[in-house]
Amino acid sequence: MTMNRDPDCIFCKIAAGEIPCQKVYEDDELLAFKDIRPAAPVHLLIIPKLHLPSLDEADASHHALLGRMLTLAPKLAREQGADNGFRTVINTGRDGGQEVYHLHLHVMGGPRPWKHG
Repeated sequence: MTMNRDPDCIFCKIAAGEIPCQKVYEDDELLAFKDIRPAAPVHLLIIPKLHLPSLDEADASHHALLGRMLTLAPKLAREQGADNGFRTVINTGRDGGQEVYHLHLHVMGGPRPWKHG
């Protein structure tokens, strides 16, 4: 898969290794890392290396990518210590709370209470 990239996108820069992160997983299409402002004891972000601004812009050509993101979430949640469940969130658009316009899946878990959410 050819990866397109936005040179101004912070997640594209992280995926390219230009900005460091606490990486927990990487393959040819996906990168997962710890959120810098965790809302839970386990708080990861799973991003495609492909620049896709939001879930609203995903189409049929992204089915496999989206499926890989969702099936990776439970594996990483368990590996990071979310043994009793976790939450997945994709914020989409301004009114959906999206802050970085590069599709990302939040994976949050661990003992409650959490700081937020």
